[in-house]
Amino acid sequence: MKVQGSVAFVTGANRGLGEQFVRALFDAGAAKVYAGARDPGKVNVPGAIPVQVDITDHESVRAAAAEAQDVTLLVNNAGSTTRADVLGSDLASFRKEFETHVVGTLAMSRAFAPVLGRNGGGALVNVLSVMSWISIPASSGYAAAKAAEWSVTNALRVALAEQGTQVTALHVSYMATDMVAHLTGPKAEPAMVARAALDGVDAGLHEVIADDVTKQVQAALSSGPEALYPQLAGRPALV
Repeated sequence: MKVQGSVAFVTGANRGLGEQFVRALFDAGAAKVYAGARDPGKVNVPGAIPVQVDITDHESVRAAAAEAQDVTLLVNNAGSTTRADVLGSDLASFRKEFETHVVGTLAMSRAFAPVLGRNGGGALVNVLSVMSWISIPASSGYAAAKAAEWSVTNALRVALAEQGTQVTALHVSYMATDMVAHLTGPKAEPAMVARAALDGVDAGLHEVIADDVTKQVQAALSSGPEALYPQLAGRPALV
């Protein structure tokens, strides 16, 4: 799968990382880019084709797939956060996280899988997170959903291999977007992250690890809870 000459569909394409994906796709030579958004009027990248899609509305997802029958690259980027914490938030906030990141991503993947298959296999990119591998109490709803989305991504990778669809997972820590504008500390540039993900597609990578914090967390996965959560022993947290 090569990005150059591809026909791409990006969800959540009206701002943040999604908008940078659209720009990076054109820079990499994509032939056409559908820019999916709940409000397509907010898509502002010249040349992009705005498409109305709400990934939590399955009829909307099916309509988007029916409109974009020439897609060879799907980027499941759309997401949000309720900032649901593990003890104090209502369960509805947790359900919203799962409806968006797990069920919504799965709905898009299911709707576009036949399209990708008919067009030669193509590729699918799921935007995950360092939170797929580590949780913090204040954002545990988001982390739990991203962990489940990682599992779904792994299942999709195996299920779609027979039709020749490449599945790439993007794992990244905090980025300079509206979602984490309230947080301080180092943040990756979304434009750089989008380029890294597309380079990973071109290279046939199953996973793209976009920043040093995420690399550190991934390396700690096999070492047990004490490595992932050093605060249990009174040391600074990884995230």
